[in-house]
Amino acid sequence: MVVNLSPYSPLHSSSIIRLANSKSPISGPWFRLKTHFPKPLFPPSYACPSVNFTCKKQFLHGNSRNRLDFRTWSIAGFDYGNFEGPQSVLEAAAVLTAIIVVHESGHFLAASLQGIHVSKFAVGFGPILAKFNAKNVEYSIRAFPLGGFVGFPDNDPESDIPVDDENLLKNRPILDRVIVVSAGVIANIIFAFVIIFAQVLSVGLPEQEVFPGVVVPDVRPFSAASRDGLLAGDVILEVNGSEFAKPGPNAVSTVVDVIKRNPKRYVLLKIKRGEQNFDIRVTPDENFDGTGKIGVQLAPNVRIAKVRPKNLVEALNFTGKEFWGLASNVLDGLKQTFLNFSQSASKVSGPVAIIAVGAEVARSNIDGLFQFAAILNINLAVINLLPLPALDGGTLALILIEAARGGRKLPLEVEQTIMSSGVMLVIILGLFLIVRDTLNLDFIKDLL
Repeated sequence: MVVNLSPYSPLHSSSIIRLANSKSPISGPWFRLKTHFPKPLFPPSYACPSVNFTCKKQFLHGNSRNRLDFRTWSIAGFDYGNFEGPQSVLEAAAVLTAIIVVHESGHFLAASLQGIHVSKFAVGFGPILAKFNAKNVEYSIRAFPLGGFVGFPDNDPESDIPVDDENLLKNRPILDRVIVVSAGVIANIIFAFVIIFAQVLSVGLPEQEVFPGVVVPDVRPFSAASRDGLLAGDVILEVNGSEFAKPGPNAVSTVVDVIKRNPKRYVLLKIKRGEQNFDIRVTPDENFDGTGKIGVQLAPNVRIAKVRPKNLVEALNFTGKEFWGLASNVLDGLKQTFLNFSQSASKVSGPVAIIAVGAEVARSNIDGLFQFAAILNINLAVINLLPLPALDGGTLALILIEAARGGRKLPLEVEQTIMSSGVMLVIILGLFLIVRDTLNLDFIKDLL
């Protein structure tokens, strides 16, 4: 969550939480907005992003009814949020930081190229670790890397710029401000496309063939699964005597649901190990929330091959299809979140969970890291366009209201009230998600 308490008013503060954005220009006395029009950046990601898993012998970007959520690999009770491997954690944090920098750079460049005064560009938030000044702009790196903001001197009492200067953001025409507010979203969309294009050129697109069962890629030492005889590489063919209706992500969900519903009660798993099939009884341990866990990672039983484009035109074609597939997943996830909020609210994730999932993906393969980065960019862009206070979309809505009123701005107090209420909700949601996701980390569960 990014709350700026300096005399400057940040246009976009970024926090990676999923359903709310915290790009709020708050400064000075607690909760007194210092910019004429505040804007938040990093939206909370609503439900974990999805990666397409299509039918047999299809590209992952194809139209498919089966989507594999990143949490398929890291589900509560199944090594969710396991921070093993500092390199993978750093890679996930680096991806998030890059996304923040790209978003804020979009706002910064859109303002600078139009001659609008900018006073600050910050990566991270909180105490300043390092900074330098160039062309009247303070560039800084701050202590907490999951955020950032672009600051404008519009209402800075220490600024020597006249309040009626035409190059202050608040004094610019409506179209100029719309460009600045929208530039962060546009930057993230372009960045997502570039990431997918880089994946297509460097490692190719995955092509998969689906087989029956659910693979167990990893088993935690001293877990219920380890204790009862499951090994990494095993394939689960049946659960409690029932075969899976469909292979792929649905089969993973079936195993997860059965395990979570049966803490301290044995579950019969039919296992394929090499050429042998046999049964294993696993007794799930009980989570702090009363659900079962056995300490494994699960994945659909698929074989992946790489398909590389033959020329630039084909590369662009692959990229476009993959981009549209991922964007469709994000839009569908957002739709489902709002239509079934009571069921999907538990999937809303904050920065801790996103880094945990990103670390899991980074440990798996480079393809996952590419798609993780692309999906977070698309996720951020879509959420930020929602017409909610403290989001870019909320700021755009205020500008459109101003346009509908013939260029007459809403009273400053009204705008401050709207944005302040949105920022407060974001702060509360962000703190809740950070605490909840931290408590879901495996090493924290082990301490409880």
